[in-house]
Amino acid sequence: MERPVFSLRAGGDPPRRALSFALAGIAAVVGHGNARAVEACTAASARQVAPVVELYTSEGCNSCPPADRWLSKLKADPAVVALAFHVDYWDRLGWKDRFASAAFTARQASQQASNGARFSYTPQVVVDGRDRTDWSRATVSTPTRPVAAVDVAVARQGDRFVATVTPAAGAPQRLAAYWAVTEQGHVTAVKAGENEGVTLHHDFVVRDYEPVAAWAAKGGAATTFSFRPASAADAAHPRSVNLVVVDAATGRPVQAVKVAC
Repeated sequence: MERPVFSLRAGGDPPRRALSFALAGIAAVVGHGNARAVEACTAASARQVAPVVELYTSEGCNSCPPADRWLSKLKADPAVVALAFHVDYWDRLGWKDRFASAAFTARQASQQASNGARFSYTPQVVVDGRDRTDWSRATVSTPTRPVAAVDVAVARQGDRFVATVTPAAGAPQRLAAYWAVTEQGHVTAVKAGENEGVTLHHDFVVRDYEPVAAWAAKGGAATTFSFRPASAADAAHPRSVNLVVVDAATGRPVQAVKVAC
């Protein structure tokens, strides 16, 4: 059952151009040729745009567990960049979600202007920037993904992750981006609220999120920026550091990469 928000108060192929630091020492191919990973914790985007799936969910919502389980199945396709944003507007209704953030609620509200949704609700699935009420039947990854007009590389340097974004002909005039750190394998025994007595299993849980302000994109001119996660990796919950680059005018993803380190 779709739930309206009661309040929206925010609290295969290698890249076509050289990227400055990310392509030396390629060690392995990850997932259907959509990204390449390096032993030094580096990833570079491929010719096709990676699928990006956002789930807005809450442990306090009894219609959310099926969507949580659906998202977990996407682990079978490492080409997909999947993100579970736990919103906080359910927290006052009986159960406080330990993964919830006002920043995620604010993101859901801001994306409503571009994703086609009439209102914010849970569970909400957004695929490639578009609201998908038919998420349970949605085909996320297909062999006919569009060719990307932007190349992206991410590499870990100490405690930071450094990104290089290089637009090509046909790229949007302005780009923006966001970083999201996700963790796998979380389990919660819910003791109150709509899911009282239920043990919930979560994957792709967003634990850290940081937007990157829009910039002017010039063909062939690389833009570099960095990100320092707020917390260290936890071996009990394998993490990925995800970077999603979007068209600043529409909010729609134009490319995404992830590094599992």
